[in-house]
Amino acid sequence: MRTSLALLALATGLFAATATATELRTETIEYQVNGDPYTGYIAWDADRDGERPGVLVVHEWWGHGDYVRQRARQLARLGYTGFALDMYGQGRRANHPDEAKQFMQATLSDMDRAEQRFKAAMTRLQEHPSVDEARIAAQGYCFGGGVVLAMARRGLDLDGVVSFHGSLGSDRTVEPGDVKAAVQVHTGGADEFVPADQVADFVTAMHQANADYAVHSYPAAKHSFTNPAADEYADKFGLPVGYNAEADRRSWQATKAFYREIFD
Repeated sequence: MRTSLALLALATGLFAATATATELRTETIEYQVNGDPYTGYIAWDADRDGERPGVLVVHEWWGHGDYVRQRARQLARLGYTGFALDMYGQGRRANHPDEAKQFMQATLSDMDRAEQRFKAAMTRLQEHPSVDEARIAAQGYCFGGGVVLAMARRGLDLDGVVSFHGSLGSDRTVEPGDVKAAVQVHTGGADEFVPADQVADFVTAMHQANADYAVHSYPAAKHSFTNPAADEYADKFGLPVGYNAEADRRSWQATKAFYREIFD
């Protein structure tokens, strides 16, 4: 009897896991910005009725890849539509930090153009039949975290932005009313790329702009603390990065609460 019940429980669990997996739909989307090709990836729960909020996901300096796609699927399982966008074009992905730095600097050297790329992806997300175009947020990692904060500083019509171990510095001065999006920042206390003075300057700027913001700091966390591949990058390239499971878990719990607050 116990064996039968165990087998039944196992079968039920497998069925539930399969059912959950089949609810998730994903699609690779090719789109253009000023005639140049870009590659995006969208994920949504096809069994959920009606329109739901959409969340843009901006990649690390390596480029659009499996990590942000996994995050888009994670958002879809929460009931949102996740869109992992492409800030470099042509789905380009770096294999070495020097190449990643070149891609990143080329993008950030022209922020008007970067905004065009971001807006083009945002439009594609808003056009998806599963999405309520009036409820859009964005989250980003490292380079991507800096991008979503830059878009918030530029006053884009977003409900909220979440930055994970992203750069907090900016040459742009924001005035009261400029930042329309609610802002949530997750940063590592041991992040050599985002030192304490940069965090303090960001807090001062957001406070002076009367922005709706929160900063979560994780004392032992290094740069890229949400990405399990960070330890591999540290070993391979000698980078001061590292995965921190506790910071990853806590930052994601806070992010889920943030989305519930801004979207409900």
